[in-house]
Amino acid sequence: MIPTPEQAYALLCEYNEGDFHREHGRVVGGVMRWYARELGYGDQADFWQAVGILHDLDFERWPDQHCIKEQQLLRDAGVDETLIHAVASHGWGLASDVEPTHEMEKVLFAADELTGLIGAAVRVLPSKDIRDLELKSLRKKFKTAKFAAGCSREVITRGAELLGWDLDTLMDRTLTAMKEMAQSE
Repeated sequence: MIPTPEQAYALLCEYNEGDFHREHGRVVGGVMRWYARELGYGDQADFWQAVGILHDLDFERWPDQHCIKEQQLLRDAGVDETLIHAVASHGWGLASDVEPTHEMEKVLFAADELTGLIGAAVRVLPSKDIRDLELKSLRKKFKTAKFAAGCSREVITRGAELLGWDLDTLMDRTLTAMKEMAQSE
């Protein structure tokens, strides 16, 4: 079974009570949906979005088993192995040995951490509005190691490399995706 985005969100809420992980899943899901359309996978947009929503399914309750426990939870829910592989691959080299191989998995690997950095950059803007965040400012925040220190610059950089993109391309595209999400809300 491949869940719809709505089913994926309901499953996320089943294992995550706090707003933080629910919102993060929603944001990453929306970014993944944008990338699906942008990269020519529009017919798979629901799948890409569901993967983004579910990627941290286990993190709130089982942070020490991240990317491992979620595989079990998804299998127990009858979810297709393709989605399980995709979700587990976002923790490659950190919490998982599942390597991102499909373009969608590489996008998730790269964009997950970057959405966190972008979110932190938005929170320090006077307007708190993502539409006011410029790429130049995001680049500066990226280079400041103490800013949003929990967002791994190494993972973001490695993700851009996996995709064959430079860092500016990844940042610009992900920022554009998040700005378009904000406009449609």
